[in-house]
Amino acid sequence: MRQQSVIADSAAADTPMRRRILSAAFEAFVEEGYAGTSTLDIATRARVSKRDLYAHFGSKQDMLVACIKSRAERMRLLPDLPAPRTRQMLAATLTAFGRNLVRETSDPHVIATFRLAIGEATRSPEVAEALDSAGRGATRSALAGLLANAQLAELIGPGNPTELAMQYLGLLWEG
Repeated sequence: MRQQSVIADSAAADTPMRRRILSAAFEAFVEEGYAGTSTLDIATRARVSKRDLYAHFGSKQDMLVACIKSRAERMRLLPDLPAPRTRQMLAATLTAFGRNLVRETSDPHVIATFRLAIGEATRSPEVAEALDSAGRGATRSALAGLLANAQLAELIGPGNPTELAMQYLGLLWEG
């Protein structure tokens, strides 16, 4: 419970120091690996004291989870996209969504973040949970919301929006 509250509290306080720490942590994790990175190394790279580091994050693992969440956020639809009113608008939005998802998941930094998370997931299930909820789950949820709005506007037929989102994502990735 303590770790979750630290993550939530630090996410709410998005400060330049917090961003600097996350950037330094991400660079260190990619270069040295999660196990090979110390909090002292992260603090040194971020030009902060270990006290400041721990004021923003309760642990090195909290930093990894925050890195995963920040990278995964980039894959979702932009929050200010209007609900589609025409089939052409829906098609354009789905195309933009697909392009963004493929571009972001192909980004070397995103791949590196997810590799770190996968490598640490067996020792720390909460890291795997963050990867799934902030990555795949959030993406699927955003797409399901878009499709539910398209159903309300009678642009597409009936069906479970989450299942429709999974079918779209399957088509996007599988061919």
